[in-house]
Amino acid sequence: MPCLRFETAFYQPLQWCIEAGVAVFDGGAQGEHKMARGLMPVATHSAHWLAHPAFADAVENFLRCETQGIDAYLDELGERSPFRAPVSGKDAE
Repeated sequence: MPCLRFETAFYQPLQWCIEAGVAVFDGGAQGEHKMARGLMPVATHSAHWLAHPAFADAVENFLRCETQGIDAYLDELGERSPFRAPVSGKDAE
């Protein structure tokens, strides 16, 4: 069946969330390809622990730099969102 993965991993869970009134559905890590499926990319966080101190330091230094790039990329993708901006304040009245 074509698109079975998307049907089982995204479409059916999204339908359930809508019907159950669940406000947030986490489609998992990664980015722009999910926008075509109606999911905006979001930042994810890791809880990994690295036993080797020098390796842990190297990974921490890399992530400090990478975080800036990822944040900028998420902002860029947010600017291309296919969804209408939430209405707030006086506009909601």
